[in-house]
Amino acid sequence: MIEVELNKIVIDEKRHDQLIVLKEKNGSRLLPIVIGISEASAIKLKISGFNPPRPMTHDLLYTTIQNLQANIDKVIIDKLRDNTFHAKLVIKALDGQPRVIDARPSDSIALAVRAHAPIFVEDEIMSKVEPFDEK
Repeated sequence: MIEVELNKIVIDEKRHDQLIVLKEKNGSRLLPIVIGISEASAIKLKISGFNPPRPMTHDLLYTTIQNLQANIDKVIIDKLRDNTFHAKLVIKALDGQPRVIDARPSDSIALAVRAHAPIFVEDEIMSKVEPFDEK
């Protein structure tokens, strides 16, 4: 698996789909993922330091996980099927055992940003992705 970090969020309010770009942590490869406006906004608001007066959906889920005495261990983007990325949210419960939950990459990344959890991409996916020009 390859550790990546959030490199860029592209929000165009005139379009339904938005773009996040993940960058290989110890390399130069980029992985663009198309996501919805709500998820892109949730990620952008959190990394910009904005705290809404009431919890948004990802904040609610993150707080729920914490209150159940669990933590988000990591996010793994593990499949690319029919041009759709799939992810797993790995949560460690009070008993220390990891729980693996199927999730969309966008929701997983929104939670990883809140938990300061690492994000990984399977090697096979990074090797399949076309080179991405940041411009």
